[in-house]
Amino acid sequence: MDRFFELEIPYIVIMLFFLAVTAFVTTRDFMPKGAFKKGMIGIFGVFAIMIGLHYYVTSKRMDGVKEIFNNGETIICENKMRRTISQSVLISKKLGWRLEGDYFKNPDFERDFHTARCVDYAPIAAKAKEDTQK
Repeated sequence: MDRFFELEIPYIVIMLFFLAVTAFVTTRDFMPKGAFKKGMIGIFGVFAIMIGLHYYVTSKRMDGVKEIFNNGETIICENKMRRTISQSVLISKKLGWRLEGDYFKNPDFERDFHTARCVDYAPIAAKAKEDTQK
């Protein structure tokens, strides 16, 4: 349950804001009877489905990234601290990284990287001139 709240709390806060706006608007005099109930159920239902799907997809990706890392392969993680052209970091056991829970740690980096911000690394190879002429 901790992992769910760690990943989804921003979206839950957004949902609560939308529910508050819905409650305010649907309780006005100009709204028809039953608008509050329909609005709250509708907004809650849509957000619950979206948050549930996001959690499912993110958890599956995190498990896949952990498996790839534990197999000794390289993954790529988003580095939000560095806002330059190269804001991604390559992570592998060969480069001194270790996995602790859901975080990749390395003594050479001041911050850790969460597995939710990582994907499988597939380098793009340049095609040979002969391949492009076919």
